[in-house]
Amino acid sequence: MKKFIIAAIAASTLFSGTAMAAPYPRGDDRGRIEQRHDDHGLQEVQVRKVKQVTTREFRRGDRFDQRYARNYREIRNARVYHLRQPARGYRWVQNGNDALLVGITSGVVAAIVANAF
Repeated sequence: MKKFIIAAIAASTLFSGTAMAAPYPRGDDRGRIEQRHDDHGLQEVQVRKVKQVTTREFRRGDRFDQRYARNYREIRNARVYHLRQPARGYRWVQNGNDALLVGITSGVVAAIVANAF
C-alpha cells in the first residue's frame, strides 16, 4: 500500500512539474506574467490582451447584436425619452445616441429613433 501511495505522489509531482513548465498557447495571453528590465531593475509585469471591439450602425430589418452596439443598455422607461411604449414582444435599446426598437425573440430591428439621447 505504501508503495502505491509513493508511486502516486511521484507521478503527480512529475506531471504537475511538466504542466507548470508548459508554455501558454499563442492566442491566449491573458494573465501571462513577463519579466522586464528597466531603470529600476527587474520587474514582473502582468500582460493582458485587450480585445478590440468593433461597432456598427444598425438599419431597420437588421438582426441586432448587443456586442456591436455603442453604449448599449435597455431602456425600461420609454416615456422619459419621448418614445412610445413598445408593443408586446419588443423592447427599446440604446445604440450610441439612437434608440432601437428590437424584437425580443427575433432580435430584428423594427424601428430607429435617431438622436434620442
